[in-house]
Amino acid sequence: MKQEILIKRFAKLKKHYIALTDYKKLIDDLLKQKDIYDVFVFNVLKPQEKAILDAYLKRFASMQYFLGGKIFPLLVEISGIGSKKMTEILYMMEKETIIDSLESWIELREIINELEHDYPEELQDALKDLKFCIDHFEKIENYYINSLNFAKKYINEIV
Repeated sequence: MKQEILIKRFAKLKKHYIALTDYKKLIDDLLKQKDIYDVFVFNVLKPQEKAILDAYLKRFASMQYFLGGKIFPLLVEISGIGSKKMTEILYMMEKETIIDSLESWIELREIINELEHDYPEELQDALKDLKFCIDHFEKIENYYINSLNFAKKYINEIV
């Protein structure tokens, strides 16, 4: 039963990953044309360009939420380790090299929270956080791939 749930969750996570990858490509193209992290440049971006940035941040946050809240706990369960506390789950994810470090995971979480909930008062601070998330695409991608590879040890049907 848990394996079937995990398979379905990975299918959903894959959709987030594909969309995130597409948005990252669009942002990379945009960065070749202009410095989106400059306050003046950002303020004159077209609405569709800002929408790409918003969509990227939404998918980036969704991937981290989904990994931490839906995938990691099931990985711990199917591996037989079992734990209910999030700190223990994250410690096991670090031990299994699914995440590079607990500190790195927490830093990503804090940056996402700042952007989603705290809304930095200064646009420059928000752009710094946006840059952080864009620059850390490979990190969230690695967390996803590492999770998939770990799950494949226990479930054959995961694609």
